[in-house]
Amino acid sequence: MDIGTLRGLGTILVFVAFIGVVLWAYNSKRKKSFDEAANLPFADEPHEQKRGDEDASRSKSE
Repeated sequence: MDIGTLRGLGTILVFVAFIGVVLWAYNSKRKKSFDEAANLPFADEPHEQKRGDEDASRSKSE
């Protein structure tokens, strides 16, 4: 095997991996989870607000 053959095999391997990622990303079964992930920046963050309220109550009681 020479270097050209190894590079060719590497190219084919990367191409197959790319096709696998594309098929995974555009699979209709993944649409719901991708839609949920796309809306995460717009979600309310009550967890952060609770933490801030707890910190404020601690500083008042100290």
